[in-house]
Amino acid sequence: MLSAYLEVVRMRFLMMLAYRVNYYSGILIYALNIGSYYFVYKAIYGEQDILGGLTLGQMTTYVAVSWMGRAFYFNNLDREIASEIRDGSVAIQFIRPYNYVFVKMMQGLGEGVFRLLLFTTPGMLFIWLLLPIQFPTDPGLWAIYFVMLFFSFLINTQLNIITGLFAFFLENNEGLMRMKRIAVDLFSGLIIPVTFFPGWFGSLLKWLPFQAITYLPSATFTGKITGSEIVSSLGIQVAWFLLLIIPIYALWVKSKTRLFVQGG
Repeated sequence: MLSAYLEVVRMRFLMMLAYRVNYYSGILIYALNIGSYYFVYKAIYGEQDILGGLTLGQMTTYVAVSWMGRAFYFNNLDREIASEIRDGSVAIQFIRPYNYVFVKMMQGLGEGVFRLLLFTTPGMLFIWLLLPIQFPTDPGLWAIYFVMLFFSFLINTQLNIITGLFAFFLENNEGLMRMKRIAVDLFSGLIIPVTFFPGWFGSLLKWLPFQAITYLPSATFTGKITGSEIVSSLGIQVAWFLLLIIPIYALWVKSKTRLFVQGG
């Protein structure tokens, strides 16, 4: 069965490879996003050395790493699942000898591996040539970052699966998907680092899974999080990964009694 799931990863990777030109152009789009944020934060910093616990150099690296990390963990599984529920094609998944939710996770992984190799890596090198990014010199920190980035993918994908499965109950969950995407980009620290939020709101975000997607791995990479805090941050990611399995399982079990097909 494991080999079957690995084949799903391979097939999604090859499917993404067929449209790789779109992702090469995407590197330029992400570069423009990162460049605009760099100049915005440079103006915000002004004569100040540190804001939100980050120097301008760290902030530049944080922005670049956060956006390029997003290229790896981002996927549209929520829309795929919702579409399959609406047209009824998900019905056949109930009788097939594999777990539908796990297959979707593997499809997302295949897409993520493609993005990591052909988008994130060359994109990061391209940005490094343009902006003063500070890469860590410790190989161990690189290893920890990639482990944390993998958990970013897992947690973001879990949220996508949960949102997609709500199509069983809402019929049209387009609004929920839009709200989820905005919440992830804003509250994960992609657009604004978590430390920039007001004290009470920053404390609230610590009880939500969003910071585990972008802020924790990016802050670790830039040196904002060090020492024992790295272990704690990784522990937070593992905890959210395990906790999010519960609503996914509950929704999938309940969904089997809710299937109906729209249209004809």
